[in-house]
Amino acid sequence: MAKYTEAKCRICRREGCKLFLKGDRCFTDKCAHDRRPYPPGQHGRARKKVSDYAVQLREKQKTRRAYGVLERQFHTYFEKAEKQKGVTGTNLLVMLERRLDNVVYKLGFANSRNQARQLVRHGIFTLNGRKVDIPSLQVKAGDVVEVPEKHRKIPVLADVQQVIARRGCPVWLEADGANFKGTVKALPQRDDIQFVVNEQLIVELYSK
Repeated sequence: MAKYTEAKCRICRREGCKLFLKGDRCFTDKCAHDRRPYPPGQHGRARKKVSDYAVQLREKQKTRRAYGVLERQFHTYFEKAEKQKGVTGTNLLVMLERRLDNVVYKLGFANSRNQARQLVRHGIFTLNGRKVDIPSLQVKAGDVVEVPEKHRKIPVLADVQQVIARRGCPVWLEADGANFKGTVKALPQRDDIQFVVNEQLIVELYSK
């Protein structure tokens, strides 16, 4: 599977916004996007004329990179969203939000989606009492994500309660840091998705 091995802060600088790929570092004065808010490279500060296609492409790339999804998988999500009832762009974002690795991140069990994906792959979590190791698994309303007793002492989960208190939890999720448990109260709606994105630009890009 393809894997990005360069500095993750370059991605945020390239997309022109914080994608919170480095976890807590993104909230400090060490954040590369805050220190150098322009694209990387020797021509990063140059003023360029941006076409409509470039704007649409950047919006798609920003969304794909924020959720850590590869190009083929992202396009598959779009095709599924297009076949569902409702607004295609909203359907796309809802499916991305319902990924298990994203839910683990939003519940405060990981500092970033990348770390959440790694934890899920290592079988750290259970879903409704059953061990799962598929980051792309789509959660449903009523699902319970939990860390079994034998995994609760790993260093990554040492500050779960503090992370939840500092970062908060989306309204469609319920986090119980004391018991290392999270519940999906309902499926996310468009207003519940805090990630700043114009999904209509992605729809226009794929509709060409």
